Amino acid sequence: MPHLSVPGAELYYEAEGPASAPAVLLIHAGIASLRMWDPLVPALVDDHYVVRFDTRGFGQTRTDDVKFSDRTDALDLLDHLGVEKACVVGASRGGRIALDLALEAPERITGVVTVGSTPSGLPDVELTDAEDAAFDALDDAYEEQDWARLVELETLLWAVAPTRDAAELDPAFVETAHALNRPNAAHRAEAPVAAPAEPTAYEAINDLQVPLLATAGEFDLSPELAAQAFLVSALPRSEGYIFSDTAHLPSVEHPDEFNAVLRAWLTKHHL
Repeated sequence: MPHLSVPGAELYYEAEGPASAPAVLLIHAGIASLRMWDPLVPALVDDHYVVRFDTRGFGQTRTDDVKFSDRTDALDLLDHLGVEKACVVGASRGGRIALDLALEAPERITGVVTVGSTPSGLPDVELTDAEDAAFDALDDAYEEQDWARLVELETLLWAVAPTRDAAELDPAFVETAHALNRPNAAHRAEAPVAAPAEPTAYEAINDLQVPLLATAGEFDLSPELAAQAFLVSALPRSEGYIFSDTAHLPSVEHPDEFNAVLRAWLTKHHL
């Protein structure tokens, strides 16, 4: 299994497709690993070089408890694979990393797609009572260091969402969502420290010069929906899309629709 040695970590990654084709870098959500992109990759590899990796604290990546930069990790991986430029597709925190990366290294990024992502530095958005209660339960599990319970509650909060009933959803999707996050319990005691972007994406958003597609699921949490609306309105070259009947993982819950939307946008912008 391929790992890239970087300061303080061994990054697990996968790269598929023609190396000479336009590159797409996929960065996973905080309730998953690079495995969340499995339904997407077959639709891209014929004409794209698809690169994905497990960020520190997730999946098969190993890390020491050191200070690091998610942006530097991503660039180190692109350098290792000989990728000069890439379009970055990021889900949740992966989208936040994508925005920070595009602002920090604009010469390396050709476009950004966010999926239920809040840009770094976005002011706090008020939670609903149900969302607030769900986060309180997460805090309790963290304090008790009950990592299995923590990842279970995370999945229910984000992938199912407080406004939906898991029993009414496709059981295969619910199980897949839990399976994507469950292995991350082994990393919860790790403590690498991610260096924040300076300036934040919220402060520097007007400097983003590449095409941006900001998406979210209609049942995502209040801050993520507010962030999607902000990103769509922030720039003249930004576009938005709301996936119906899904929450924080539209690419997992409705992969065919997600693939169609992404492919159309990539084609439109020659990416």
